Amino acid sequence: MLTLYHSPATRSSRFIFLLEEIGAPYGIEYVTIKRQDGSGGRDPKNVHPEGKVPALVHDGALVTESAAIALYLSDLFPAAKVGPAVGDPQRGEYVTELARYAGVFEPLATAKFSGQLETNTALAESYQAMMDAISKRLESGPWWLGEAFSTADILYGSAATYFRGLLPEGAAVDAYIERIKARPAYQRALAKDAVPA
Repeated sequence: MLTLYHSPATRSSRFIFLLEEIGAPYGIEYVTIKRQDGSGGRDPKNVHPEGKVPALVHDGALVTESAAIALYLSDLFPAAKVGPAVGDPQRGEYVTELARYAGVFEPLATAKFSGQLETNTALAESYQAMMDAISKRLESGPWWLGEAFSTADILYGSAATYFRGLLPEGAAVDAYIERIKARPAYQRALAKDAVPA
């Protein structure tokens, strides 16, 4: 059994999208979290050790962190083809992009929106290099890894659907985001994001 610990309109929303793509049975445990605006608070039902989301429980095993959950689910359900399997020639690029999301993309995006790039030339150069690389990647698309949709698209694409400014400007990026939004699994996930009435 798969259970996603989820709070609406957060990073955990992307895993409803991924679970819908996979098509395996799963449950959602809606929890509250402490929000950046100071609202909310830690939910005693939440199994995440820091009271955050996402958290995924699979038959008693706890997985946290977006890149880890993406890799875990793609490996657990190879028939869903949401990530290259071990031994596939594209596996190295795939795991690199998942790690890059967590270790490069999110920290540089945070630096950008917190104003750190204005005072740190090295960070600003790294940010611009990342934006240029993303533009080039998506110009050759249609997906993050080329022809096949993967959990890399779940991470990067869902971040941009939440806030367009996270990816560079340009027609290729706009078209990429529209392809993400058009996926039936994305539409189903939107409907399940909020706590049921």
